[in-house]
Amino acid sequence: MAMSKKGVVIDYDFTVAGGAELLFTTAGKFLKKLDGIGFDSAVEAKYFAGNPYQAGLAALFAMVKTKKTPQKAARDLPAAFKTALNEAVPAAIGAAFKNFVNAVTDKGVAVVISTRANVNAVKPAFDQAFGERVVLHEELSDCYGAMRWDSWRRACITGKLRHTSTLAVTGAGAGVKSALVAGMGSMAVVNERVAYQDFGGASAVVDQLSGKTARKALQILRIPV
Repeated sequence: MAMSKKGVVIDYDFTVAGGAELLFTTAGKFLKKLDGIGFDSAVEAKYFAGNPYQAGLAALFAMVKTKKTPQKAARDLPAAFKTALNEAVPAAIGAAFKNFVNAVTDKGVAVVISTRANVNAVKPAFDQAFGERVVLHEELSDCYGAMRWDSWRRACITGKLRHTSTLAVTGAGAGVKSALVAGMGSMAVVNERVAYQDFGGASAVVDQLSGKTARKALQILRIPV
């Protein structure tokens, strides 16, 4: 099949589904249950945001001097997040996001939705909302709160897109940087949980995906609006 000329890859969990807040809550509960380890915004920013789970957990565990192993925790924490996303992802498909998808696909732009949820569990909701307008990609990311450069490339392959003509839509400062490394432009969706992060390098910064912000995505892709 021929590759689409233009596309967008959306890190859905962190741009639409409230993933930053959900991951913060999941991590806090997980660490408290694991060994009574405290977790707050400062700990998240210092040890975790944009880093591999295992690296962040190893550094935190060394600081609090727990005997728990970061290797096992680095498997269990993303698994707990995945479980939470299986419910949150379908529930987040709202009117604004539908307007975004419809606005860009009406212009012939291919849309890949990348999620850490179980694709088989969430696919019926996307099929009902969009039919064949979107392609789902299940991302097995080891990065806390963001997609790595190779994650963007894998999503492009799933959607049969050229990375050089695809826009990465991210909800993390680290996602902007990884998109640049992947050779892709980016648009960032920023909320209160991640507002402290560095979004420098993004072609646009918005507060949600909607019909209005779809115009920005199309402009970045140099498609007349």
